[in-house]
Amino acid sequence: MFDGKLFLTALLGWPLAKGALLTLVLSVLVMAVALTISLATASLATSKRRWVRLSIAAFVWLFRGAPALLVLLFIWNGLPQLSAVFRADWFSPFVAAFLALTLIQVAYLTEILRSSYASIGKGQSEGAAALGLHRGQIFFLIILPQALRVALPALVNEFISLLKATSLATVISLKELMTVTQFAIATSFRFLEWYGAALVYYMSMVSVLTVIQMKLERMLARGHR
Repeated sequence: MFDGKLFLTALLGWPLAKGALLTLVLSVLVMAVALTISLATASLATSKRRWVRLSIAAFVWLFRGAPALLVLLFIWNGLPQLSAVFRADWFSPFVAAFLALTLIQVAYLTEILRSSYASIGKGQSEGAAALGLHRGQIFFLIILPQALRVALPALVNEFISLLKATSLATVISLKELMTVTQFAIATSFRFLEWYGAALVYYMSMVSVLTVIQMKLERMLARGHR
């Protein structure tokens, strides 16, 4: 029988809250770094230099194709075999999860932003250049704001997917939300209550992100009109 008291204890207790906070921090850090890198890689994906285009395409092909769990295990178990640097204390489960998820997110965000850049007509860049704006100004003032407006729904969807993908880090013992939940179940053998509490945390975070997405879309739509 479902134990409502245990469910509330799990939901309101510090262990799951701490796990959820770690999940959120990891997701935000990965998304921020990946988005920053992808702004450049998406632009390089259409470079006039063939070797640059091929390099970006190969990176995207590799990290979009490889299962996230495999990338995570390769980073955590494989890198220490390649170099003693990764056998030091600084290389924690959090760092390994951050590196693995960032590589994957850069691959996906590169494709999203590349298509968003392509949706902006070349005439706008040419017109801005005719007005005397240099390439940096054209990119940050003309291309990027419009591209982000186009890419926003896909970017938020990727962030939501990332938030859920952090649960894979349980295999390397990162004490994020699902790992804490699994530990609690292992000691109490109460599945419904702990899984239910974890679900509430995930749904709450996703709901907040959805509301933020809606508000950003309205704000950007006003600016566009």
